[in-house]
Amino acid sequence: MRVHRGFHTEAVTGRRRGDAERVPDCALTIGNFDGVHRGHQAMLALLTNEARHRGLPSCVLTFEPHPRDHFARQAGRPELAPARIATLRDKLCELERCGVDHVMVARFNDAFAGMSPQAFISDVLCHALNARYVLVGDDFSFGARRAGNYALLDEAGARQGFDVARMMSYEVHGLRVSSSEVRDALAAGEMPRVEALLGRPYSISGHVIHGRKLGRDLGFRTLNLRFAHARSAAAGVFVVQVHGLVAGPLPAVASLGVRPTVEDAGRVLLEVHCLDWPAELGIDGGYGRCLRVELLHKLHEERKYESLAALRQGIALDTAQARQWWAARPTLRTGR
Repeated sequence: MRVHRGFHTEAVTGRRRGDAERVPDCALTIGNFDGVHRGHQAMLALLTNEARHRGLPSCVLTFEPHPRDHFARQAGRPELAPARIATLRDKLCELERCGVDHVMVARFNDAFAGMSPQAFISDVLCHALNARYVLVGDDFSFGARRAGNYALLDEAGARQGFDVARMMSYEVHGLRVSSSEVRDALAAGEMPRVEALLGRPYSISGHVIHGRKLGRDLGFRTLNLRFAHARSAAAGVFVVQVHGLVAGPLPAVASLGVRPTVEDAGRVLLEVHCLDWPAELGIDGGYGRCLRVELLHKLHEERKYESLAALRQGIALDTAQARQWWAARPTLRTGR
C-alpha cells in the first residue's frame, strides 16, 4: 500500500504542480475511517472488488487532523473534538489489511474546510485523485458547511466522467456500526462489544519510548507507548496481550491515560507491564520495538492515588487481578 500526503494540484495546496505525488486513475472512497470498524471494512471490500473489476487501483481519501478536531480548535472548544479510537499509524495498518492500494492523507485546514462542493469535485476528485469510481456512505456530505450531498456528487459524476455509488449502513445484531458506537463502547469499557463492532480486539500500536523509569522503582517495569492524540476513546486499566516482543503474544496489564498520580500532563500514555518478562530480552530489551497491544478486558477507570506507596499497592492489585483473568483462560489469544 502506498501512502500519499498532499495533493497534486495548486488549487488545493497553493504549490506548483509536481510538488506532490500524483495518484493514478482510481476507484475511490472518502472518510475519516477512525477505528476501521466492520462498517468501514464492508465498504472497503466493496471498493476493492469494484476496483478489481474495473482494472483500477483502490484509493482511500482520509483526513488528518479529524475535521471535527479542526472545527473544535476554531471554536476554541476542544471538548467538541471526538475522542480518537486509533492513531494514524493504526488506521493505515488496518487499511492495508483491508487490501487498499493507495491512501491519500489530506491535511484538513482552513483552505480545505472552505472549499465549495464544486471545487472539491473538480480540484480534488477529478484533478488530484483522478477518480473514475467514487463510493460513499449513506450519510456522506462534503464541501464548505457540508453543502454537498450524494445527489450533487452523482450529478457531477455523470457530467465529468466518473461513476458514483452509495453504500447503506452496516448493522450487527440490529445495531448500526459506526465510529460513535465504538467510542461509546470503549468509554463504557465493554470490550466484547468493541470487538463485535471492530471485528477484532481493540489494539494500540507504537514504538516503546523511554520514560521516567518510575515503574522500575515501584517494582513493576513498564513499556511506554505514546497515544498521539489529546483524547483517547479508551482509558483506564486493562488486561492486555502484547505482540512484538517475542515470537508469540505475552499476557500483560496496562494503564491507558494521563497518569494523574505522577504527572497528569495532558499527554496520553499506554504503560504496559508484562506479567512474565522474557529473560532473553534483558532489562532494556523493549526500547525502540514496535509493539501492538490488544486491550481485552477492563479492570477499572484510571485512579489518582494519594502517594507512590498507594500507587504501588494499586498496581500490585491490578497485576493480581490480571493474573486471575488469564488463569481462567488456559491459552493466549492467537491474534491476527
